[in-house]
Formats: sequence, structure tokens, C-alpha cells
Amino acid sequence: MNPFIYEIPTKVYFGENQLQHLGTELKQFGNRVLLVYGGGSIKRNGVYDTVISQAKEVGMEVFELSGVEPNPRVDTVRKGVRLCKDNNIDVVLAVGGGSTIDAVKFIAAGACTEADPWDFFTKGAAIDSALPIVTILTLAATGSEMDSCGVISNEETNDKLARYSDYLFPKVSFLDPTITYSVNEYQTACGAADMLSHVMEVYFTMEKDLYMLDAVMEGLMKTIVKYGPVAVKEPQNYEARANLMWAGSWAINGFIAGSKNTAWSCHPMEHVLSAYYDITHGLGLAILTPKWMEYCLDESTVDKFYQFGTNVFGINPSLPPMEVAKKSIEQVKTFLYKDLDLKSTLTEVGIGTEHFDIMAEKACKGKVLPAFKPLGKQDIKSIFEMCL
Repeated sequence: MNPFIYEIPTKVYFGENQLQHLGTELKQFGNRVLLVYGGGSIKRNGVYDTVISQAKEVGMEVFELSGVEPNPRVDTVRKGVRLCKDNNIDVVLAVGGGSTIDAVKFIAAGACTEADPWDFFTKGAAIDSALPIVTILTLAATGSEMDSCGVISNEETNDKLARYSDYLFPKVSFLDPTITYSVNEYQTACGAADMLSHVMEVYFTMEKDLYMLDAVMEGLMKTIVKYGPVAVKEPQNYEARANLMWAGSWAINGFIAGSKNTAWSCHPMEHVLSAYYDITHGLGLAILTPKWMEYCLDESTVDKFYQFGTNVFGINPSLPPMEVAKKSIEQVKTFLYKDLDLKSTLTEVGIGTEHFDIMAEKACKGKVLPAFKPLGKQDIKSIFEMCL
């Protein structure tokens, strides 16, 4: 394994009633806050009123941007940037799931430059500063509350692109599992599928790394598999919601990556899928992941599947490795399609073959992804076809 650097500058308030500290944390960054959120759920569950009360209590002026889309769009980011510049915003507060937080990251960065936000993704525009970001997580899924990455969509070009920068780490994040009680079954299931994929993207590699990190990842996956279905069936189960929320953060905050450099596979494929069809990110990953596993399984990769099957799902280790590997894929299908009740094919969600060529080209950027099993355009197209 190679040396690596790990640093997380995000302060996390975890647990019930932690929003009582929100006003104090916001005030340290200034007097004018832009509150960004999606639909009206935060007004129905009382979070909006708490945020406004906390901000007013410390004398802050609140500006608002609502309506962030489930796959956040660059036009919405542009609106946020303009609000920040026109109103001399000091700090940006995201109240929502990963989509809202991702939008806020590029609003905060865009407010500190004259570059168009889309230039961050297509022209390599520098992100060398950003307004302070504070988040209140309302949906456990993407882990954006504790990482330096965001993903934005452009409807005009059918692109959904990611960008990293250390300036995009939230300064403070509030994780209260009780806020997620009102998340419906479908979104809870999609969130669990998303965080499982985050771990699997790192876990499935041919690189050698710390045994400890594999053990941590196996623990995270076991946690998601155990508590995802519980949260779907018992939405106010605090133990389930808390375990999913914290697992989601640690699935993608960089800790499990260690020294690994293997490219992710399912996320690039899903990004082009939802760029063209605007489906829920977690659902797209749920459809893609088992087929990607089947496509990658061969004699060169079977040992990793064997480790996964025996350590995560408790499959009998005395069975032949290939049998264990195939059983592990079936276990993943059971989790996603039976326990979480998600759709299993692209056909079921109305997606056909019409864009497969261009989607496959975009997913690998015309090259070969140096992934667990290297994937070129034809490989990716074949996986899409397996998902029909």
C-alpha cells in the first residue's frame, strides 16, 4: 500500500436536539445567511421554524433559496450565486439531503469567483475559496455533509458531473436522526442503496490496502444491510435511522479509501443514466450494481467476491469460491429488490436503449476506466443492456 493523507475539517453535531447549537455556529461566520432547501418538507416537519428561530436569536439576517431539484441543476446554483453576491452573504446553510448540500457547495464556491459555476466542471475553473458551508441533513444517503465532493446536472447538455475541492468541505454539519423520521419508504430505500454503493465502489478493488479498512467497510455494509429494511418498515426507529445516518457519512468521507486509486464504476454509469432520465440516484445504483457485479465476476476477481460474501452475508466459507461469489450477488439482489422493494430493471422505470451509445461514451470519457474490472465503452454498454 502507498502512503496517504487523511483530513476531515467538518465539525459534526450528531444526535437528537442538536439544532440548539445552530445559531451559535452560524454566528461565528457573520451576520447574513443564505438558507437553501428543496421542497416544503422542512416546513412540514418543523425544521424550517427551528432554523429561522435559531438564526434570529443570534441576530442574523436570513435570505432564502428554495426548490433545489433531486438532481441539482446548474441553473439553480447560478441563482444561489447571484443571491450571495447581491446580498453580501457570509455563510450558506443547506437544509436537505445530498442534492441540496451539493448545490450549496457550488453556490458557496461560485460566490467567490467571476467564473460561471459550470466552468468548475467543464473548464477546470479554480475553486480556491468558498463561503463557509453549514449543513442540516434531512436524508441519509450521499454523505455530502462530510465530504469535499458535489455533483451537478446540466439539462442543456445532458451531463451530470462531479468536482472535488478541499474548499467544499462543510464547516459544520448537524445530523439528527429524528429529522429523517418523515422520509418516505422509497427515499429511505434509495438512500440505503446509495450508501451501500459508496462502500462497494471502494471495497471492490484489486489493490492491497490495510486489512483494518476492509474490516471497517464490511462493518459499514453489514450495518446498511441490517438497518436499511428496518428504517423502511419502521420509519421512527431511532436506532435504525441513527445507524444509517452515521454509516452514510463514513461511507464517503474519505476514511475508507486509504491509499486506493481504483476508479469507481457504478457511479459514472449512474450519473449519465440520471443525466438523461432524471431518475433517483439511489434507484439507478440499485439497478446497476448487481449487473455490474455479474459482469465483473470471473476467476481473476472471484477472491474479492468470496471475501465479500463470507464476511458481509455470512455465506458458508467452505463452499467453492465461485459459488460463494454468485450467492453474494444474489444476496445483494435480495437486499435491494426484496428487503428495500426497489425496481430491478431499467425497463420497469421506462428506460430503453436509445441513448446507450452516448451514455457509455460519456461514462468512461472515451477511455477505459481503471476500475475493479477495467471498463471501456462497450463494457459499459453491455452492462446497461444487462439492466433492461
